[in-house]
Amino acid sequence: MSELNIGNKYLDFSLYNTDLKEVKLSDVFNNKKPVVLLFFPGAFTSVCTKELCTFRDKMALLNKANAVVYGISVDSPFSLSKFKAENKLNFDLLSDYNREVIKLYNVVHEDLGIIGLPKLKQAAKRAVFIFDKNGNLVYKWVSDHPGKEPDYDKVIDIVNGL
Repeated sequence: MSELNIGNKYLDFSLYNTDLKEVKLSDVFNNKKPVVLLFFPGAFTSVCTKELCTFRDKMALLNKANAVVYGISVDSPFSLSKFKAENKLNFDLLSDYNREVIKLYNVVHEDLGIIGLPKLKQAAKRAVFIFDKNGNLVYKWVSDHPGKEPDYDKVIDIVNGL
């Protein structure tokens, strides 16, 4: 797998959202908007819920920059739909059920252990990728520890600086 580094162009993909509509990343960049990709291990887990709800609560700050935000996990679109509704998330969640995009972006947890559950094979690592309106990577944060959260204020500052 090649590594996506600062200054590189986005890696295009198509995934389905919670409305079962296909979202193609290159279509978003055709509209010249910055994009924030939030990879997360799994819906309905405590840290993922906290992270996505924090971004939900900070969306007004991201909207000032006209940024498009996508949460991405390997959960099914149906599970993500319920998760989105229960947490009143105000951005799209995309299902990488076939685990193609987590491999493309090199954010794969091979064996993710969650207390009380069998290990999940190939879940997403918690990661944030920020692309400018031209599709160039300006920020990348990837955690090998599923309990570690991103620096929310840093993400907001970078997006607002675009």
